Amino acid sequence: MTFSSIYPYTQETIAEYPAHTPAEIEKKLALADKAYRQWQQVPLPKRAELMRKLAAVLKQDAVEHATIITREMGKTLKEATAEVQKCATTAEHYADHIESMLQPKLIASDAQKSYVSYEPKGVILAIMPWNFPYWQVFRFAIPNILAGNTGVLKHASNVSGCALAIEKVFLKAGFPEGIFQSLLVSSKSMEPVIADNRIQGVTLTGSTPAGMSVAQLAGRYIKKTVLELGGSDPFIVLKDADIEQAAKVAVQARMQNAGQSCIAAKRWIVDKSVAAEFTAKVQDLIHHLQQGDPMLESTNTGPMARPDLAEELLKQMNDSLKLGARILAGGVLEGCNFTPALLADVKPGMKAFDEETFGPLAAVITAENEQEAIRLANMTEFGLGASLWTKDLEKAAALARQIESGNVFVNAMVRSDARLPFGGIKQSGYGRELSMEGVHEFLNLKTVYVQ
Repeated sequence: MTFSSIYPYTQETIAEYPAHTPAEIEKKLALADKAYRQWQQVPLPKRAELMRKLAAVLKQDAVEHATIITREMGKTLKEATAEVQKCATTAEHYADHIESMLQPKLIASDAQKSYVSYEPKGVILAIMPWNFPYWQVFRFAIPNILAGNTGVLKHASNVSGCALAIEKVFLKAGFPEGIFQSLLVSSKSMEPVIADNRIQGVTLTGSTPAGMSVAQLAGRYIKKTVLELGGSDPFIVLKDADIEQAAKVAVQARMQNAGQSCIAAKRWIVDKSVAAEFTAKVQDLIHHLQQGDPMLESTNTGPMARPDLAEELLKQMNDSLKLGARILAGGVLEGCNFTPALLADVKPGMKAFDEETFGPLAAVITAENEQEAIRLANMTEFGLGASLWTKDLEKAAALARQIESGNVFVNAMVRSDARLPFGGIKQSGYGRELSMEGVHEFLNLKTVYVQ
């Protein structure tokens, strides 16, 4: 079996990678386990020093890595460069703060001394998607490796070049061999890897069906999991919002990465009193987006990653149009190029409302008032992020508690940040990445009682 890397903009095959054999996988798992036994003994300051070197490597080679990303999954070179830089700053953040995150937590009890010790567990398996092929991997790998674990990656098959390049970053930074490795394997071949006794946990970012499958397998073999799955994030605009700023951010939050983000602002829920003004502003902004060759500086939205993904988005759009939605912009498909689209009059029961639309398709939904806006926001099986726009911050705090999601951003677009825990509820998954909470997910929280 081989995995093909295809440039989405031209559909040119740029590389092919042979899948690892069972013998090669066994060798890599053995090396990961052996490396863990030694790595957990390395003093924390030394681990942090290596992580700072990794950040320097990413900064130094940012254009090279960004080019690999763009060529394999199609995002603009500008976006890909920002992704690499975000990985570097996250490495620096954790290198600076990991010691405080791993400090034992003293707990008062009837013992002379009792505390929780945060200790590594071993080899952690990451199953990662193609849409942010560096960021999704590094946000798992950086804290886990700093904390003393080792990592193995099963990346999406269409970004195998990214997977191998990331492995080389760790080696170039001076990390010992086996601390981070990539496995080129198909999804159908993952059960023996998950079942392997050396694997101590599994983290997955991907679709809800993929999460269900991995959670079922991991549960069978008693493996801890963290799942970051799909989303249909609401972008709620109340009547007292700054409409011009909300419109600008809405388009950015929906259309960046060609709309291929779990936390993209997929459903724009707008108070009816400002719906016409908001719709006119976003329509104008979408018309001025420059779609084209993602390697060019002038391009601000690239192709979708694969033809099948673009065709599925077109189907969701057309089904919504049949049920009464109106198209105000875009929606033309040519290869992987789906022109940024805007739908109006979207309602529950339409695919543009009910399903995750993973591409550059925005949906305007009109709400009678703020309470209906919250009701519509929660009318989804997902619960990853939400954006709420209002000038009344006291009201925003109260409404944020009513929104069913793992993240609520007020007057800002939803994004992941190393300083803040990130994750979802409902069909968007469970567990957290990033911040201290993310560090602790795959550690042994060991209670120590001293009398």
